[in-house]
Amino acid sequence: MPAMPTRTKKIIEPVIEPVEPEPEIMEQTAAVGIEMQQPEDTFTFKRSHFYAVVTVLAFAVGVLLGYVVWGYDPSGGRANTSGQVAQVPATEAPNFKRYDIPSKGFYAIGPENAPITVVEFSDYQCPFCRRWHQEVYEPLLAAYPGKIRLVYRNLPLTSIHPDAMGAAEAAMCAGEQDAYWPYHEKLFSSEGLGTQAYLQYARELSLNVDKFQSCLSDHKYKATIEADSDFAVNLGISSTPTFFINGLAVVGAQPLSVFKQVIDKELAGEIPK
Repeated sequence: MPAMPTRTKKIIEPVIEPVEPEPEIMEQTAAVGIEMQQPEDTFTFKRSHFYAVVTVLAFAVGVLLGYVVWGYDPSGGRANTSGQVAQVPATEAPNFKRYDIPSKGFYAIGPENAPITVVEFSDYQCPFCRRWHQEVYEPLLAAYPGKIRLVYRNLPLTSIHPDAMGAAEAAMCAGEQDAYWPYHEKLFSSEGLGTQAYLQYARELSLNVDKFQSCLSDHKYKATIEADSDFAVNLGISSTPTFFINGLAVVGAQPLSVFKQVIDKELAGEIPK
């Protein structure tokens, strides 16, 4: 099992303002960025006015999508993933923000020298994390054979997902027996969570169940997972899943096309380092 970093709690300026809603709500607002409100009264307007409004809205959505996908910040500060549209002067050059996200010492799949490192902060009980794993994970690796190293880091949202911490601990305990990734797959592809489900998955993978159960009961990796979670929270991550592609933030269970757009530009050297 790889050595895990010492837990620290260095507070830095948040990148994303924490929010209270469920991660799936955060994902919706991050991807769309425009809150639809029902007006008190209906009204009519000319067709020319309608086209003008549509044009403005289309521009606003385009600007916001750049924020979500690229971690783009025209002021040179932190990335804006709060779902609010910012006004950007048309003549101002883009300023892409990269974050320093450690990847060594964490469970990873793919070549160590891969040109693209994708760090995923995720939660085994998060429905959007599950959807991304089922719909994007394998097609993404297949689209870039040998070019992607995927690193998994834990961010169990325990206040709303009571089984998230236990699932993360179970995966780490499976890792002691060189079964982290098969167990990881079990957690995301099966419906059940909870102690009995974790033991059943261990049996299905032919693990030493007594050793596995002892690891779970002792909460051997709880502090390690909490350190991972602290790092994410201190960085300002407030929703799962959140990804960093060579340090470029992508928030939410975005489709394969979004990841390919970022990766293709990164491989072509079109994004400033």
